[in-house]
Amino acid sequence: MQEKKRIAILGSTGSIGTQTLEVVEDFTELFDVRVLTAYGNVELLARQIRYFEPEQAVVSNEARREELKKLVGETTTRILSGEKALSEVVGTGDLDLVLVALVGYSGLMPTISAIRHGIPIALANKETLVVAGDLVKTLADEHQVEIYPVDSEHSAIYQCLVGEDRNEIEKIYLTASGGPFRQWDARELEQVTPAQALKHPNWSMGSKITIDSATMMNKGLEAIEAHWLFDLEPSQIDVIIHPQSIVHSIVQFADGSMKAQMGLPDMRVPIAYALTAPERLKTKFKRFSFDEISKLTFEKPDTEKFINLNLAYQAMHHGGNMPCILNAANEVAVEAFLKQQIGFMEIPRIVEQSMKEIHHIPEPALEDYIQTDDETRVYARSLITKKESRKWRY
Repeated sequence: MQEKKRIAILGSTGSIGTQTLEVVEDFTELFDVRVLTAYGNVELLARQIRYFEPEQAVVSNEARREELKKLVGETTTRILSGEKALSEVVGTGDLDLVLVALVGYSGLMPTISAIRHGIPIALANKETLVVAGDLVKTLADEHQVEIYPVDSEHSAIYQCLVGEDRNEIEKIYLTASGGPFRQWDARELEQVTPAQALKHPNWSMGSKITIDSATMMNKGLEAIEAHWLFDLEPSQIDVIIHPQSIVHSIVQFADGSMKAQMGLPDMRVPIAYALTAPERLKTKFKRFSFDEISKLTFEKPDTEKFINLNLAYQAMHHGGNMPCILNAANEVAVEAFLKQQIGFMEIPRIVEQSMKEIHHIPEPALEDYIQTDDETRVYARSLITKKESRKWRY
């Protein structure tokens, strides 16, 4: 009998985490959930603990640890709290895979910890490679740790490259739905509300990534992630708008031929592949039908309206800690937008201003990334508190 794969799911109450557990529940004979973590959704985390009975669970919001213990009741699960515990749990159990589905910068240190313990990574947290791609890839190579991408676009590229080790990549195309405002003009974009921005046309995702999709920052972050995952130059990474979200990305080879990975927009598909790659699970997910979708269209992104995409490419070209600055400023700005402290079109302004003001370090160490993240967040928040920031418009 095949031994179960022992997995940790960091961020188990979020969109990716809950869908991962759906896959696990369909294949209980294949997976053993050893670790579950959440930031503050202790109600859902408690239900997950009772059902999956992991060895360890972490609520990173320390103030909610006792509440979680009460909700769980008697359990054999060891319950921890705090940000540091996220890094500790991946090194204290015998794990075969760590799925990192944490939001934003919080995924960096646990990912580094897992790599240092020689544990393969299923990465659903693109910010980890955006913030410190050079460091993470160097560590992964040093410890011979495989990184399996979970993002649908990077999973698509990864799948297209299976069996192509000796063949030169000419270019990749990362597809984007274009978000809910693809056809809006600049004046309309100034009036966008959080409620409108949270209505993605094709995908069901967490609030932060949904806003990033609406501003096109998500595709910019994905371009930086692809740069590190697949060892590509920025000129080899193109973004193309594909409103139907059926073609998840494309690889173009040196002979001009192209391979695409296609399917319905369902995150459980790339999640399942990351859990078992290169093998595929026989799932019961809904299949694509040409009778239902008979036309696939593609167009170039409008970078004059969606400035964040250009800013991401600028950060990628500068390298060093510049993508870290981009990411930290964006996280602060998105949070402020969701709280209705700034307008939709003020998000890129805060990012751009932060990239101009925070000191660029060409070859940062881990400590430099941590300091850069802190400094950028402080600076970005200072922009938000200024009354004149509310008047910024494009």
